[in-house]
Amino acid sequence: MARLPVPSPLGPLTLTASSGALTALDWGDLGAEGDDPVLMRAAAQLADYFAERRRAFDLPLRPAGTDFQRRVWDVLAGIPCGCVATYGEVARRVGSSARAVGGACGANPLPIVIPCHRVVGTGGAGGYSGQGGLSTKEWLMRFEAGVRTLL
Repeated sequence: MARLPVPSPLGPLTLTASSGALTALDWGDLGAEGDDPVLMRAAAQLADYFAERRRAFDLPLRPAGTDFQRRVWDVLAGIPCGCVATYGEVARRVGSSARAVGGACGANPLPIVIPCHRVVGTGGAGGYSGQGGLSTKEWLMRFEAGVRTLL
């Protein structure tokens, strides 16, 4: 396992990789540890994302989770930048409930890269488990804005 802290407009983030794949993005500076080439690619892509030069990530990912969580995260990864989907829409795509999708979003170990902030409730923003909670989710949605359309 290797870790690399990176700056962001939301405060420091820490990227974690193992065996050539990104496994986590954590809020805060957890310190550097080890070396993995994917960390440098991920740091560069995050910098480009926050500089508005990148809208999608192209990285090998290996988030730890259940089969169900990984199915949800695969759907989230397909939501284009600037767009949103509801928990119910994602639930229909994976054959589950909106509440279960919300739980999978909350367990997402790669926020921003796997864009759980692009999933909203039918009556509002829903929740966000990242540092800063809903204010961070709203910041990310405004940052990516333009025209936000439902899938």
